[in-house]
Formats: sequence, C-alpha cells, structure tokens
Amino acid sequence: MATILEARDVCQYFGGLKAVEKVSMKIEEGDIFGVIGPNGAGKTTFFNICSGILKPTSGEIVFCGESITGSPPEKIARKGMARTFQNIQLFKYMTVLENVKIGFHTRTKTTMFSALFRTKQYWQDESFAHDNALNILEQVGLLEYKDTLASNLPYGVQRKVEIARALALDPKILLLDEPVAGMNPVESQELANFIIGLNKAGITIVVIEHDMKFVMSTCNRILVLNFGQKICEGTPEMVQNDKAVNEAYFGKGLAIEEGYQSATH
Repeated sequence: MATILEARDVCQYFGGLKAVEKVSMKIEEGDIFGVIGPNGAGKTTFFNICSGILKPTSGEIVFCGESITGSPPEKIARKGMARTFQNIQLFKYMTVLENVKIGFHTRTKTTMFSALFRTKQYWQDESFAHDNALNILEQVGLLEYKDTLASNLPYGVQRKVEIARALALDPKILLLDEPVAGMNPVESQELANFIIGLNKAGITIVVIEHDMKFVMSTCNRILVLNFGQKICEGTPEMVQNDKAVNEAYFGKGLAIEEGYQSATH
C-alpha cells in the first residue's frame, strides 16, 4: 500500500511549551489509524497541523506525495482531506440533508452573484449538492433522518451526520477527533461498525480517541504520544505490550491489557 499521509519530524512550539516535538508517522492507504495518549499529550495539536489549522514550527506534512506544510485548511480539504472536531459542529436548526449539502461547498462554483440572482450555475450546483447528499445519506444509513432538524437527533446520530457531511468532500482520508466521546457502549460500538464500513468502502481513517476498547478493536495501527513526543507506533498488540505506553497511558503497575479488559466490562 502507498503512503497517503506522512509527518516528518513535526514540531509545534507555543513560546516555551513544546506541544509537539519531532513527531514522525506514516499512514498507508486503507488504514484505520489511531492516535492515543494521555490528556495534554498533543494529539489534537498534531491533528491541527496535519489538517492545516496550525502551521508547524518545523517539520513537514506530506499528503498523497505532496508537501502541504503551511497550506490553508480549505486547500488541503480540496486535495481530499476531511476532518471532524471533538465538539459536534452541526447547524442545529437545519435539517440533516441541509447540513450534508453544506459539505459540498468546496466542490461547487456558485458565487455570491449567482446565488443572489439564481443563475443557471446556482441551480446546477443546488441540484448536484442535493442529489449527492441524498446518495451519501442512503449509503451511510441516515436517509430516514433527512428532514429531521439536527438538534432533534440522538447524540450518536449527530456524530454520524457530521461524518456524512465530511464525506461530501469526497475525501481520500478522514480525520476524526474523539468520535465516540460522550457515547454509551452501545453507541460506541455502532459508530465503530459505521467507521469500519466507511473504511471498507475505500476511505482511510485516522482517529484520536480515549476509548481504549474502541481503538484496540477498530484500528489496525496506532501512534502513541506523551508530552508531545512519539513513544510508540505499531499494531494494537505492539502497543498493548509496550512498557513505555503502559506507564504513560495507565500509570506504573497497570498494564494496558488490564486497562483494555476493564473497559470491556
């Protein structure tokens, strides 16, 4: 498999704080890749660098063989990288269909002029976004909610709608920041199945998550950060057996395997 996203010795400093320090990683096409670590480990900062929200102090981000270091988020999105955020960012007083249609803004050509005067271009783009949004909702099993206001949806369904909106970008890779935060075990498992289905459909997935059961059962490779530094990268089995990970993530005397098992009961 080809490498789709690579970080090369990435650093992010905020004054004297080294939020990310010389982190490198490689994500292959078809991966479900996890990024874990204790609170304050630098996970979201690293995500923000990868997606263009932050320009790294030093180092390089390479996406599909091209350096995107310092590129604005909208340019990176057009290249095929989509992401969601830790806090759900749906338009709560718009329907599910309307929320997903908004995700097509980078793939349409409507200007303020054409929107104001309802030109041919406007109606072409409106038809394109409407039809394709319905197709996405059908593919991900959310078509029944198309006319429901986002504010009236269960929490787990809101997460799925946010991911569906990200799919409107037609992404090659999808970055998810704590997708199961606040979910009960049933909702978490449903979202895990949902993400695995997206991956089987050809989308590379990268996940930041604290839920160890979710990460270990869903991801095929995992990067572990602690105090902004990479301490391990490998399969779930490698991570479970890594002494430094056990001490950083669970504390001395408690193995990651024990922590994982306790999370399943």
